[in-house]
Amino acid sequence: MAVTRIRLSAEGERTRDLSAKLDLSTAEIGLTVRTTNCLEERGIFTVRELLECTPESLLSITNFGEKTLDEV
Repeated sequence: MAVTRIRLSAEGERTRDLSAKLDLSTAEIGLTVRTTNCLEERGIFTVRELLECTPESLLSITNFGEKTLDEV
């Protein structure tokens, strides 16, 4: 039996691509090791989790200052 593939609409493809990007680890998006370590110590491992943070909450992380915030 042949498998029929259904092509996603353009909107469906954009949604899938966005979801995949949000699920990237912080290490995969080009942040420095120091920044990635600071985020991971706070339990922030994905872009999705990072986007849920406020600048104020990020600045409350040990060794996470204005320069690190600018990098993010």
